Amino acid sequence: MKYLWLYLKGIAMGSADVVPGVSGGTIAFITGIYTELLDSIKSVNINALVTLFKEGPKAAWQAINGTFLFVLLLGILSAILTLAKLIHYLLDHHAILLWSFFFGLILASSLHMAKQITQWGGKTYLALLLGAICAGFISIASPTSIEASYLNIFIAGSIAICAMILPGISGSFILLLMGLYAPVLAAVKGFQIDIMLIFALGAGLGLMMFSRLLSWLLHRYQDLMFSLLTGFMLGALLKVWPWKETISVRLNSKGLEVPFEQLNRLPEWVNNDQILLSGLMACIGFSCVFLLEKVSKQQDKD
Repeated sequence: MKYLWLYLKGIAMGSADVVPGVSGGTIAFITGIYTELLDSIKSVNINALVTLFKEGPKAAWQAINGTFLFVLLLGILSAILTLAKLIHYLLDHHAILLWSFFFGLILASSLHMAKQITQWGGKTYLALLLGAICAGFISIASPTSIEASYLNIFIAGSIAICAMILPGISGSFILLLMGLYAPVLAAVKGFQIDIMLIFALGAGLGLMMFSRLLSWLLHRYQDLMFSLLTGFMLGALLKVWPWKETISVRLNSKGLEVPFEQLNRLPEWVNNDQILLSGLMACIGFSCVFLLEKVSKQQDKD
């Protein structure tokens, strides 16, 4: 049962990572596995290799918390390979409702993270402000266009994976800003092994390096990091605001026009049904965080 829940958490992380503006790191945090995830990734190092040769595969697998990583990764990959089409169908046909759900989820997540801060002060408030400004700037930045070469795909993977494990900053949105979201998503849908492998290698390198830094900071400056990450999530609300005005469009992998640059706007209050449904979806997303928090605490007791 423990690993089934872990697999489902992986699916939730993978589903979030597919959507530009939503971070799998946010899901990892609210499900209570964020610190364990960082520490497990950090444990994949030269010491684990030494353990493999000295004590055998079983000891090395335990040293890197292999079962945890394997089950979680299986859930993430399952979501990316099976739910990508569903998520993008919802983005194309029910975007406002989907964004409303994620708006409520991220808002509640920021409150959940803020509760982990044991002592507020000048430094934590400054970190909160810096995080919000940074994420807000990224959220409203204009996308660029970069050639989808192997080198650029490799670099994009190493950068995007850093964002994916940061609550509040979306790896998918970073790819969108770089102009490489469509090529990478098309490679996943079309099982283009070369592109997927290059991206995975870049992501692996970025993950190994960045997870160590982030884990070190969390263990030594927990309150400052939690306030910074809270700011990231608050700033990310600019990206997931449901009502947007499209400034420019791009062609997706099917040759169809989809939004490229967008500005936030106020809803049209004459459409009360849509506003009520959006509010309901935001409340559902908000409630999901506290439900996940409750389930995670119950699992810890068990």
